[in-house]
Amino acid sequence: MDISKFTESRTGAIIPISVSAKGLLPVADRAFVPQPLPPACGFDVGLWPLLNDASRALGELDGVARNLENPGLFLKPLQRLESLTSSRLEGTFATAQELMLFELNPKEPTNSSDQSGAWQEVANYHLALTQGCSLFNELPVCLRVIKEIHKTLLSGVRGGSKNPGEFRTHQVHLGSNRRYIPPPPDEMLKCLYDLEAYLNDDSASLSPLVKCMVSHYQIEAIHPFSDGNGRVGRVLLSLMIYRWCNLTMPWLYMSQYFERHKDEYIDKMFNVSANGDWSAWIEFCLRGVIEQSKKGVSLCDDLRKLRKEMHGRVEHSRGGRIHPIIEGLFESPFVRVVDLAAKFDVRYMTAKADVSYLASIGILSDLPNMKVKTLYSPEIFRRAYMEDEGF
Repeated sequence: MDISKFTESRTGAIIPISVSAKGLLPVADRAFVPQPLPPACGFDVGLWPLLNDASRALGELDGVARNLENPGLFLKPLQRLESLTSSRLEGTFATAQELMLFELNPKEPTNSSDQSGAWQEVANYHLALTQGCSLFNELPVCLRVIKEIHKTLLSGVRGGSKNPGEFRTHQVHLGSNRRYIPPPPDEMLKCLYDLEAYLNDDSASLSPLVKCMVSHYQIEAIHPFSDGNGRVGRVLLSLMIYRWCNLTMPWLYMSQYFERHKDEYIDKMFNVSANGDWSAWIEFCLRGVIEQSKKGVSLCDDLRKLRKEMHGRVEHSRGGRIHPIIEGLFESPFVRVVDLAAKFDVRYMTAKADVSYLASIGILSDLPNMKVKTLYSPEIFRRAYMEDEGF
């Protein structure tokens, strides 16, 4: 690690370590051990107007979303988008179509090059968001919760051999040139215990939103796992915002913003460590809260209008199962006839007649080249997932 990049304003100690590379003798290096939170510098008062704007934008998102007739239908697209984008930040690429078709018919990857491994990784992220929300409602924000989320994220996927759900017991580094080296295992555990105490300190002087952002930095700086640290940190960020900002559901997800500004995201976190530049990091995150909140409100309005319009297309005499099928399309715009038959306990031909009717009023379209008859809603897919079909 190039310690010349670290100034006297750094937010931690630099300690000597020994780094081993595969097949090579250990070499001397340095690691960074972050100071316990809260930041020693306090909150930059110049950021108060931006913090107020971010809090207002987040409050508007929560207000619009919680007043939906069925708020859960809005949450699913947001969580899938977060899963896809956070995974892309780690080099795992999947489309919304691939993810939802995988959800309809999940399968274990057969080897490391099997594309279903990427789909499973994204699906795991979605599952970790749901699991984490339940855990946050039952437990304090503790190391046990962090380990459980990590275990879910890495189960059966790349990194699954690196002790899912267990903190690392060896030294790691970031970047091929060891740009950043987090604390060694013994120091790491001390940092984690300090972090756990801070996460559960209700007397902290920072606003809840700022506390979320400094905690996200700290988790990434400690880097407690052998793999999957970025994904764990972003899951926790969404859940901390949900809990500490008193949202009715976890509506806000930051990975799209972080992906759009990936270099800035990485550099600003590094500059907190190297130069103590908390203000730039917090400003960057608050601008992201505003941007993502506005995008969430826009998506919410679009889906609410589309839902009302779709239900309005249905003939009064055809209500029955048709309205519940439409509701389900907002959870996932891909549907198989065989699954609908099982869900509503009807014959296959009856379910097929239902989807044929929905196709006749422009709500469903056939998905080509599928072994099992599968349809999707182009309008929901385009609006919720911002992808062109290209099927």
